[in-house]
Amino acid sequence: MRDQTEIHSAETISRTDVYALDRKAVAAILYAVDVSDQGQLLALMSPLHPADIADLLEQINGFDRRRLIDLYGKEFEGDILSELDESIREEVIAALRPDVLVEAVRDLESDEVVDLLEDLEDRQKTTILEALPEPDRVAVEQSLTYPEFSAGRLMQREVVMAPEHWTVGDAVDFLRAAKRLPDQFYHVTLVDPKLRPLANVTLGKLMSSGRNVPLLDIVEEVFCVIPALQDEADVAYAFNQYHLISAPVVDESNRLIGMITIDDAMAVLEEESQEDILRLAGVTESNLSDRVLETAKQRFPWLAVNLVSAILASLVIAQFEATIAQLVALAVLMPIVASMGGNAGTQSLTVAVRALATRDLTASNMWRVVRREVVVGLLNGLLFAAVMGVVGFVWFGSIALGGVIAAAMVVNLIVAGLSGTLVPLVLDRFGVDPALASGAFVTTVTDVVGFFAFLGLAAWVLL
Repeated sequence: MRDQTEIHSAETISRTDVYALDRKAVAAILYAVDVSDQGQLLALMSPLHPADIADLLEQINGFDRRRLIDLYGKEFEGDILSELDESIREEVIAALRPDVLVEAVRDLESDEVVDLLEDLEDRQKTTILEALPEPDRVAVEQSLTYPEFSAGRLMQREVVMAPEHWTVGDAVDFLRAAKRLPDQFYHVTLVDPKLRPLANVTLGKLMSSGRNVPLLDIVEEVFCVIPALQDEADVAYAFNQYHLISAPVVDESNRLIGMITIDDAMAVLEEESQEDILRLAGVTESNLSDRVLETAKQRFPWLAVNLVSAILASLVIAQFEATIAQLVALAVLMPIVASMGGNAGTQSLTVAVRALATRDLTASNMWRVVRREVVVGLLNGLLFAAVMGVVGFVWFGSIALGGVIAAAMVVNLIVAGLSGTLVPLVLDRFGVDPALASGAFVTTVTDVVGFFAFLGLAAWVLL
């Protein structure tokens, strides 16, 4: 068993290294840039995936980035732009020669062009739009009219559709004769005469069925239509919940206007998860390439909130100044109570925020989850109370002190479980993002309750 585990770990490390940028390769690329050896640069960059090239551009400094782009020249692909982090995308576009930018953009799908244009200046938008063929430009401009973070912005306009009365043979002949199809698609969408989507046919079913089989006989069982104005987070949830590969997008008249594919939906899910993680730490969107002042500005507000919570906890401590002066051991044990409560609260908070994000925590199971977290807090509180009771007695030779910290531990862990669940629920009910604001509130509650319970019990029992 041990040997198998070691082999598995080795394989995992190997795979990780394969997919990561090789430091020697990066060094060789930067050397080729330094000596202006375009041939060597092209040879080194050729095996790299656009996503890897995007990672490379994000990791190097601005001076090397501009030199690399200039030397790379016409080999720069549009897919690299779509893989770039938004924080440096505008800088990279500005560094590209107009002719290179035009060719790069022409290779992109309509949804990728829309994503590219969202954060650019008007001058750069105009340059890119003018580079597109007339039909593509019109499609992109129409997509840009939809609200940000909506399905209309997320969709691609390239759709493969077929009339509902067609057979498999009709569809196959059409696909073979078509001069322009999307580079990747998973379904043929059946529509009625008013272009309203009725069902999807997978390519696998299409290719494995006889020519005379009606398309309506081989449609996919699960079919979901996405309104263009629907929030992209709801779209991503639908894809994850119903295991969708692609879904048609409709306008206000239920006419088919686009298609959303699983890669776009999963990108939204990943974005949402990253945002939740950052917000739980009191950090908004942040990138490694952000400037010092910008990063400091983003983090300052929540550090200020934490300062306020710390002051509130200190005010509680100040009320028991005389008690602490008479029994110095209390000052030694206070951080333990506060730390255990804060950690327990964070555990409950993380579970609750994640459950709210995935829509697993609803009004129907809310109180059951709250009760569970309270009971978990009680059980853990009793266990750690026994440990700290013994520690308090052995350390300071006082059974009463051990009992006080044990009781405070139970109280604080129960409150931690309760607040860690209720605070995000209440914030969500009032339309406040629980991932963004819950941490500060839960920390304040556990600190204040922990100090008050511990010092209050100590003043009552020991003095």
